[in-house]
Amino acid sequence: MEKFLREWRQDALNKHQYESAIFIGDKLLALTNNDKDAFWLAQVHFSTGNYTRAQSYLSRQDLIANNPSCKYLAANCCIKQGKFDEALSILGDKNPVHLITAPGSARRKLQHVDANVRGAALKHHKANSRSDRVDRSEERDKEDIATVRFEAAMCYLRGVCYAKQNAFDRAKECYKDAVRIDVQCFEAFDQLMKNSLMSPEEEWKFLDSLNFDSISTDNSSTSQEAADFTKMLYTTRLSKYEHPQEFTAATETLSTHYNLASNPDILLSKAELLFTQCRFKEALALTSSILEKDRYNFSIFPVHLACLHELSEKNALFLLSHDLADNHPEEPCAWLAIGVYYLTINRIAEARRFFSKASMMDPHFGPAWIGFAHTFAAEGEHDQAISAYSTAARLFQGTHLPQLFLGMQNLQLNNMALAHEYLNTAYGLCKTDPLLLNELGVVFYHEDGVDTAIDLFYRALDLAAHIGSDPRAWLPTRANLGHALRRAGQLPDALAAFDDVLRQGGRDAAVFCAKGLVLLEMGDAWLAVVALHEALAVSPQDPVATDLLAKALEANEGAPLMGDSEEEEFERRIGGRKEEAHRAVKGRRRRAGVGVGVRARRKGRVSVGDGGLDLDLDLDGGEGGAEKYPMPPPKIVPNQHGIHRVTKAP
Repeated sequence: MEKFLREWRQDALNKHQYESAIFIGDKLLALTNNDKDAFWLAQVHFSTGNYTRAQSYLSRQDLIANNPSCKYLAANCCIKQGKFDEALSILGDKNPVHLITAPGSARRKLQHVDANVRGAALKHHKANSRSDRVDRSEERDKEDIATVRFEAAMCYLRGVCYAKQNAFDRAKECYKDAVRIDVQCFEAFDQLMKNSLMSPEEEWKFLDSLNFDSISTDNSSTSQEAADFTKMLYTTRLSKYEHPQEFTAATETLSTHYNLASNPDILLSKAELLFTQCRFKEALALTSSILEKDRYNFSIFPVHLACLHELSEKNALFLLSHDLADNHPEEPCAWLAIGVYYLTINRIAEARRFFSKASMMDPHFGPAWIGFAHTFAAEGEHDQAISAYSTAARLFQGTHLPQLFLGMQNLQLNNMALAHEYLNTAYGLCKTDPLLLNELGVVFYHEDGVDTAIDLFYRALDLAAHIGSDPRAWLPTRANLGHALRRAGQLPDALAAFDDVLRQGGRDAAVFCAKGLVLLEMGDAWLAVVALHEALAVSPQDPVATDLLAKALEANEGAPLMGDSEEEEFERRIGGRKEEAHRAVKGRRRRAGVGVGVRARRKGRVSVGDGGLDLDLDLDGGEGGAEKYPMPPPKIVPNQHGIHRVTKAP
């Protein structure tokens, strides 16, 4: 009868017929009075949302104190009801660190390594790790594997309680212990990654510390493959600012060997990598392909919405936000989409209202907090933006972005000391973000550390090229490099930097002005005039270009057309040509044998004789010659295109 009732209950559960499962489970518990049957009945009540009834079944016969699975379920019921202190009292505040194993220890046991080798490896591990993280595989082996997994799950629940109480440091340690105890406790690992509780460097170190060898399968020969497979899956969830080669290798292996090329999680990881490289069109193509198959995959939307905003896809944002608001108003992503749409069309007040609503629905929703702060920054409300970014920095301690934005806001307020401090904090979290290096370079530029600024700008450009980022996204950094090189006196390099910006499409009045200033400092006033006219063509009312153009014209007017040596050479050549012309005219007259009349003797007059038309030029000067009618000096006059050229006066 017990077997019949258990099969009936399981069949009802498989069909989601919870009332049948409760009815049969209640009769089975009365028949057997077994702890497992009580746990199963409580599970059914938990699935239907009857958390208090589930607790009442677990409280019978003191199951919570004696059974780890029942303790876990009772604490989960309290968390679902928002009773976090009561949940912590059930769980206790100590994590079972004795269940943590060192990487490789389980595999060594599986392979029956001899005692000497095992002892040496254990000694080496003790020397290189904390005392409370020693290899305690013997104690772990005494525990049932199910008990170990429930203990790891309870560590995860402790982390949830601490996170709800804003004790993020304690929550992080609980999540980390949960994954160390049971590497298959993905819920805890996901919380660490999703909430950015660790820096990119910490994430990779933590991954290396996990004991994937503890994963075992029914067939021992496939255990190692299962361990490698799990590690590659976890690798795709790490920060994309560190070790892009390892990430690419993991995604390629998962795509080719395990047919996961079109899996949404793998595609999302690739899209996140492309987004960090400012390759927004490629990232948007990947996220769009995911949403075509899974229209309401909410983990995709933060990256998808950010790409749409960067590419100013207003129509797509409008349609998507309406769809989400109509079908899933209970999801924070729906209101995030509306906020991004209003931010894109520059309706800042409405965007702020919807970002705020999304953050209130989920206080740990990072994109909503960042968007909320961006609305203040867009309006120049730097104090409010700093307050919002500070909240994001407190909630998401592992990501460098809030610290970076705080530094940028203080930089706009000209608070160089605070900007330097925030940017240094961000640099401690992530050393591979080109935008961060650019902002640090700007701070050093303003603090007269021009050489350091030049080095940082070069590093930012090299890093952007290394990760395959779009070069056009880093034109401002190249322009900043040009300014720093100009201040350092490296004028040819500065001119080359500004030319690169213009060549790659950065036709901005400020860039033309900077190029004109460099040319003025190099003494090439004429090319400076041309560059500054280009600046005024882009922005006719630019005050800097107007002022610099006046200075360039003044310098160009006062500049000598030739140097002293060139002028002497010119006079010598002109004198030689005068002599040649004089001899040629006299020779022609002798050959013609023409007498010179009275009228012909007048200097510079035309005479008509037997030989025809003749022109008598007084090349030696004198009355009526070149001395009497001197050639006016060259003048600078504007033509119809506004470009000044040296021309001869009529």
